[in-house]
Amino acid sequence: MTKATASAAEITTTAIALLCRQIGPVNTARFLNQFTTGFGNYTEERDALLGDATVDELVAEIKQRREIGK
Repeated sequence: MTKATASAAEITTTAIALLCRQIGPVNTARFLNQFTTGFGNYTEERDALLGDATVDELVAEIKQRREIGK
């Protein structure tokens, strides 16, 4: 019996379904994340978000936001 070669998309779909059944969806996602490179430019995004803030300034801001949220 010969079986036609599956496409890459079919193999991926089958593999993800098997992983989900065996180790669950959360661990499947964690496993797959090891092999993705992500997207965007982390350094540029971080600089745009945080600017020149020091660690001490960021910690103070976090503490302030936590106090407001109480």
